Amino acid sequence: MLGSNLYSYGYNSSPNGAMIWIIISVVLAIIGGIALYFTVFAKSNENKFKGFMKWLYDFVTFKKMMLESLLRVLYIIVAIYITLSSFALISNSFVGFLAMLVFGNLIARITFEFSLVLLTICKNTTEINSKMKSEVKPKKEETKEKE
Repeated sequence: MLGSNLYSYGYNSSPNGAMIWIIISVVLAIIGGIALYFTVFAKSNENKFKGFMKWLYDFVTFKKMMLESLLRVLYIIVAIYITLSSFALISNSFVGFLAMLVFGNLIARITFEFSLVLLTICKNTTEINSKMKSEVKPKKEETKEKE
């Protein structure tokens, strides 16, 4: 029975050890997230960063939406996949091939355009909101000066 313990090396991979690590990871993530949110990514640090830290600040505070670029790349991948996979149907059914080639790409296009329209609405609403806030501030100051 010498060979039965050949690869054990004394390590114990019990489920309890994994659960303890998961609990420690959750606690550390919560503490680290709260600490970073109130120190590095605080609203008071908004225009203090340059270069990579500015990009990271904008990324973490959702100033720049990454989903739009991701959706565009994903659409190209899906369109190529639908087009290429439709050729698998050409030997079985020419009508099925044409249907998948045309309608598959059409459905993919409509789906991705709808997603991008929702993102554009979100971006435009955010822009309008920021313009409205900048217009409201001077008006408040004018009313204070009149009094």
